[in-house]
Amino acid sequence: MVAAEKRRPRRGFGTIRKLPSGRFQATYIGPDLCRHAAPFTFDARGYAERWLEEERRLIQLQEWTAPAAREALKLLDQTLTLRVYAALWFAGRVLRPNTQKDYRHLIEDVILPGLGDLRLHDLTRGDGRRWWASLDASKPRTNAKAYALLRTIVATAVDEEIIPANPVLIRGAGVSKRRRSIEPATLPQLATITEAMPQRLRLAVLLGCWCALRYGEMAELRRSDIDFDRGVIKVRRGAVWLKGRTLSGPPKTAAGARDVAFPPHLAPTIREHLATYAQWGKDGLLFPSQSGGPISPSSFFKPWRKARLAAGRPDLRFHDLRHTGAVLAAQEGATLAELQARLGHTTPAAAMIYQHAASERDKQLAERLSRRAAGDSAQD
Repeated sequence: MVAAEKRRPRRGFGTIRKLPSGRFQATYIGPDLCRHAAPFTFDARGYAERWLEEERRLIQLQEWTAPAAREALKLLDQTLTLRVYAALWFAGRVLRPNTQKDYRHLIEDVILPGLGDLRLHDLTRGDGRRWWASLDASKPRTNAKAYALLRTIVATAVDEEIIPANPVLIRGAGVSKRRRSIEPATLPQLATITEAMPQRLRLAVLLGCWCALRYGEMAELRRSDIDFDRGVIKVRRGAVWLKGRTLSGPPKTAAGARDVAFPPHLAPTIREHLATYAQWGKDGLLFPSQSGGPISPSSFFKPWRKARLAAGRPDLRFHDLRHTGAVLAAQEGATLAELQARLGHTTPAAAMIYQHAASERDKQLAERLSRRAAGDSAQD
């Protein structure tokens, strides 16, 4: 009777056996019809039962792999260096060509030299701070991008349960102040630059400013993108140049695909350009190169350098025309949402820059009005 009371009910899943050492071994038949044992023994039957319950749960959720394989993977995770994991992370991402190029540079040239040989499990906040302190202080934007990428890579390792928490945390490291203050072009400067450019490229300068287009967006414009009935330019593609190749594709973000209203005073110039310089056909490029593809930055920037010198603005980049156009729009009362849509920004943060710039110009105007008032008072 006593023996019957001590006899345990037959288990529905798995087997627990008491070893001569007094410890308990748990095994079960897996979905592969093979017997699998726990990678370690237990000092109490209850622990063995809990392990079997967890294995059954994994099977029911269809998340099961053999315990031995999981242990081998865990051992691999414990010896995984940041260099190896970053390579695996990079290989598993579908990235645009320019982003791929930028990430490869940041990983290979900025992140790995200081941290690449450290095991993920050994990475500490102190390691991150020392790495950050070793970076070239003259490249704040590059450093901020590298920090953000490093934190993203390590965060993925946390999500994959390779490490328990992200040790990469440096306050303020992901934000960089703009080192270069952009001075918008004045309308006389814009007129001088446009006049100094070859006739086939003058419209590119005007679109860069008055429509705030990026260079790649301008270079990929087709005849079918110009809608005179609605008075808009349809931005649907952009060109990038990578290792001597021209790649065309949709904008990087959904906000980048947009319709930009062009000022009516540009309509005659656009029509003349289409009749004289653009390729024929609805898919004909507005600014073709001699080889027939989108005009490359190197071909454009040779006359651009001469034109900006003629205007006394050797500092002016093509992208600064976009800044000029945005400030002009802000000065004419464009709201934050209107600027965001016109520029193709995903968040209001960047568009706010131009409203602030317009506010500064408004202060300058107010100061000039005061000087004018003071001058008139003196004459009275």
